Amino acid sequence: MPVTEQRQTFKSGGRNITVDVFQAGPPSRRPAVLMLHGADGLHGHGQYLDAARHVAAAGYQVHLVHYLDRTGERRASFGTLFQNFQPWMETVNDALVWVSGLATTDPNRIGIVGISLGAALGLAVASADRRIKALVNYFGPLPHGVIAQDARLPPTLILHGGMDPIVPVANAYAIEALLRQQAVPHEVKVYPEQAHGFRGEAQRDATQRALAFLKRHLATSPASAGSSPLPAGG
Repeated sequence: MPVTEQRQTFKSGGRNITVDVFQAGPPSRRPAVLMLHGADGLHGHGQYLDAARHVAAAGYQVHLVHYLDRTGERRASFGTLFQNFQPWMETVNDALVWVSGLATTDPNRIGIVGISLGAALGLAVASADRRIKALVNYFGPLPHGVIAQDARLPPTLILHGGMDPIVPVANAYAIEALLRQQAVPHEVKVYPEQAHGFRGEAQRDATQRALAFLKRHLATSPASAGSSPLPAGG
């Protein structure tokens, strides 16, 4: 079934935030996935669009959020990363409110797929909002000082490269420890030879794990998962 694409906007911090919306078939009430790209942004990085189409084909309404619109950037600047993290968090929260109110969204079945910086934002937002029922973390850092002591994460899948030079794999184990402490259902897959992003068989395996995890925790109807890869890097 072909995937339709539509560009929409919502407001956050007084700015228009672009969202690319993907879904297979005619509009219908279905589980939603917020996809949060990495620090590299969305300009010239077609892998995020391909990933969104692939997840949509598995039965979800996918919202690829241009959260960098909040700070007027095409890619995240590492010099201002920490000061901009809070506005980006607010933007993802506003996206969640907006998506939850759509007639085509099942507000009881919303997940987040975050890549790198987007995964850190996903952790921060999901820890404070029970509407998130599943979180897929692609090689994202643990955002220290952002997750409250009494916060509780949703079921979480952690995918990380053992040789990641940008977000060391220690982050994956730190997130795993937090999930164990909270007694939250979780899965961890570390690819020993992979760096910041996956290639080849690791990429294909990560894609299948992510789709299976979303299906299990968002209770979608069976759909063909295929073999198209989710993002390789970010």
